[in-house]
Amino acid sequence: MTANLPPDLFARLNVMGQARAHLPASGTTVYRAAHTSETAGLYALDIAGTAGILSLYRDLSAEQETELAAACAEVLGLESVYLKRRPPEARHAANVNRALLSPADPLWGTPQPEVIALEDGLPYLIRPGSDLSYGLFPDARPARRWVREHARGRVLNTFAYTCGFGLNAALAGAEVVKNLDLSRKVLSWGQQNYALSGLSAPGPDFISGDVFDWLGRYQRRGERFDLLILDPPSFARSQSGLWRSERDYARLAAQAAALLAPGGRLLALNNHAGVPGAQFRRTLLQGAPALRLEADFGAGEDYPGATHLKVVVGSV
Repeated sequence: MTANLPPDLFARLNVMGQARAHLPASGTTVYRAAHTSETAGLYALDIAGTAGILSLYRDLSAEQETELAAACAEVLGLESVYLKRRPPEARHAANVNRALLSPADPLWGTPQPEVIALEDGLPYLIRPGSDLSYGLFPDARPARRWVREHARGRVLNTFAYTCGFGLNAALAGAEVVKNLDLSRKVLSWGQQNYALSGLSAPGPDFISGDVFDWLGRYQRRGERFDLLILDPPSFARSQSGLWRSERDYARLAAQAAALLAPGGRLLALNNHAGVPGAQFRRTLLQGAPALRLEADFGAGEDYPGATHLKVVVGSV
């Protein structure tokens, strides 16, 4: 069933835009400009420089999609708007109909295949039409900021994606930063992010492989880390089998905690909306009972009312 656009669409977009005006003014040009809690669950809008990334959570007609994209561009001064369709079963659909869910060309405006956008003054390479994920998850900005302020010694960044956490750890002065992800493609993207900040990105620090396999290797080698970052997807398939965060996070936490040096810290993220914060903390302690929980927080202020992202800091 096709949803309806709100009659006060322009007014709502203007209010949401004004509420975030402080972000680009303070050096953050990649952020959430409209969250689902503000749009009755119809859509979300991320901004990366002059590109908009419009995520739809309900069906609209083609005319309505274009109308919504044009309104976002007009109110927020965007040069292009890319579309992401996010049905409830997007995990499966993304594998069989990726072009429909994430068209490579913008729905509105001039194509911008690559954009350099800032977060807390740091440049990141964004590809608005590349996939359902476009290079950075703005909701994790507080967690990356925490890494920038606390990273030291040896750091292992797992499920690294485009290496935003690793980049911040390196800029914090960590002696060694290892970025680990199954996809060589996103690790290469991460190396480009390093280069944007003038950092060297030697190949041995960007490791393509299964996270569970590599955690076992590090354990057998007797390697230890002062900070270990866990940012797994909610659901994934790999050579280790089927991963579900609500079922398997305790096992992951156990492997990670075993690699922490004395006084080392674990930064664990969970973006599964169906897992409450209290349950996530219990899961971490189930896997790593010696972990002392130091802090927990969530998404940034541009995600009002959001509870999907849980970030927990623990130490041994």
